[in-house]
Amino acid sequence: MAREILLNAFDMATVGHIQQGLWRHPRDQSHRYAELSYWIDLARTLERGLFDGLFLADVLGVYDVLGGGPQAAIRNAVQVPLIDPLMLVPAMAAATTHLGFGVTCTTTYEPPFIFARRMSTLDALTNGRIGWNIVTGYLDSAARAMGFVLQVPHDERYDWADDYLDTVYRLWEGSWDEDALSGGPAQFADPAKIRRVKGVGRYAMDAMHLCAPTPQRTPLLYQAGASTRGRQFAATHAECVFLNGTAKPQVAELVADLRARARHPLKVFVGATVVVGRTDAEAEEKLAEYRAHASVEGALAHFSASIGIDFDKLDLDDPIPSAPGQANQSNVESVTTRAAQVWTKRRLIDSFVLGSRQRPIVGGPETVADALQAWVAEADVDGFNLSRTVMPESVADFVDLVVPVLQERGVYKTAYRQGPLRQKLFGHARLPEGHRGAAARA
Repeated sequence: MAREILLNAFDMATVGHIQQGLWRHPRDQSHRYAELSYWIDLARTLERGLFDGLFLADVLGVYDVLGGGPQAAIRNAVQVPLIDPLMLVPAMAAATTHLGFGVTCTTTYEPPFIFARRMSTLDALTNGRIGWNIVTGYLDSAARAMGFVLQVPHDERYDWADDYLDTVYRLWEGSWDEDALSGGPAQFADPAKIRRVKGVGRYAMDAMHLCAPTPQRTPLLYQAGASTRGRQFAATHAECVFLNGTAKPQVAELVADLRARARHPLKVFVGATVVVGRTDAEAEEKLAEYRAHASVEGALAHFSASIGIDFDKLDLDDPIPSAPGQANQSNVESVTTRAAQVWTKRRLIDSFVLGSRQRPIVGGPETVADALQAWVAEADVDGFNLSRTVMPESVADFVDLVVPVLQERGVYKTAYRQGPLRQKLFGHARLPEGHRGAAARA
């Protein structure tokens, strides 16, 4: 039986997400990022294409490393301005029935008690269609915005996150019994079946969870760390892992490592950008059209902050330094210690096909389907986080052209499964017994 491909749309509540500069394309509508109708239309298109979810990235700072300030990011709309993605979810959920929503929230800057209530609220309002992309943050500007003098060291952020997860597990899984609301006519809920729980490690909490059990209790857990410490964390907590789409052999190594570490079922999504036309020639013409609007400066501003290196200080043929910092270590490793060739600023700029290092899959529907299936076969991934190019046509093109081919080949669903998001992907609505969070159950 053919392996079913999973699909998330990868987006952000901003103008310029991954492919920098494409907002300048005359047909692009991403300037409408603050309009609810824009997101409702997107959600309906994704559900028409039977996408598993809309994965929404987020950051809490600005990209201010290139040139020592935010000017390049501001000029090129590099994830600024940026609104809170969680606010968009209820409207999109009301307009759809099955589409899942993965939202990005950091463990470093918000008390777990408040966060746990917000996620339980979303899980209840969406009828169990919410996922959490767990991040620890990587921008110095975000640390300063939250009152920190310096960013918490990279590995220590993951230590904090372990305690954070163990704390919210206690709230979601251990505070309310499953039948706490079946108190009968004399009482709405049974006080004997609701308990206060304690925080873990640095989180001094003593409280009962304010929300009754929701369809999933704990939201579906995503994580995108590919550094050594990040993989350890992902294998412990994540049910879905997001990896950058570099070379297939490198991704296959990471996938094998993650699967070997995990003690619970794991789905791996790889990042991909698709430019599809009705024929290969039409897709190549579209790529050239899109590429004319891509921004090298915007791409450099994004990547500089991602790895903590000011590329304005490097000559074109200087190798990218590999000294560890507190930024995104998996991105640093991808162009230094894990790279087969030496990366220079010139090589980096040459790789910016559409305003990012993510080389697009380009072709007609059959060509694109072949490429996606090759990733599944050769890198052992389960699906893709598809980043946008020109909106909304890039999403509509994929739904109208590629999805039918995948369905004809028997590698993509023809209808949604019933139940909450976790059940659609794994066959069970709640955390499995082998997951660390299940130990928090009363």
